[in-house]
Amino acid sequence: MTADAAPPVAHVAWDGAVRIIRSLYPPIDLFEDIADPADWPLLISAEQKTNPRLMETIGNLDLVPPDRRVSGQGASYLMAPFTHVSTDRPSRFSDGWFGVLYIAEDFETALYETTHHHAAFMARTAEAPGWTSQFRELILPVDGDLHDLRGPGNDAYLRPDDYSESQPLGRGLRDAGSDGICYPSVRGTADCVGLFYPDLAGPPMQGRHLDYHWDGQRVDMFRDRTNDSVYRIED
Repeated sequence: MTADAAPPVAHVAWDGAVRIIRSLYPPIDLFEDIADPADWPLLISAEQKTNPRLMETIGNLDLVPPDRRVSGQGASYLMAPFTHVSTDRPSRFSDGWFGVLYIAEDFETALYETTHHHAAFMARTAEAPGWTSQFRELILPVDGDLHDLRGPGNDAYLRPDDYSESQPLGRGLRDAGSDGICYPSVRGTADCVGLFYPDLAGPPMQGRHLDYHWDGQRVDMFRDRTNDSVYRIED
């Protein structure tokens, strides 16, 4: 992709951005350790002697350049989207061959984005209505110079369920050295970012634990497990 064809670049700095993930994903010890990422290959080599399934947990570390890896408390939630990728799980800006860290500007937008995708999964698997999977809210800062799709003329990249234009855009920008994309959410009211590297987000803080309720057609409610309050999600 040429510079002339690429969207403009804007500086994005959010202090309290939100990512909501499934609670079933545990922290990955290697990423949570305070060891320098440059020492990870040696640590992996040593631990593999007693834990042959170690790489299943870590994923493909080669997908993250060494100088862009992050470590320490909460680093699992930043690294895992890049080391555990699959063409069976494409996204708006990736066909599944590389990872993207999606983060919303606020909680409501993160909620609408995740309930949409969870509902699509529940419908595909014909799940019975009821309270389903548990999720966790992560609150984290974002800081980077990102290609900006918030202006006019970008409708082809922002279709609700058609990624045929946005995936080639994401690959082209990433191959050309982009750090990521900022774009208006097509489900919430705020903006989102799709980061191509984990070091563009800061250490996440644990927020609320959530339950989603599936009514057979959509996720219509969520429960805040800190106080068992239940909230209806407007369609």
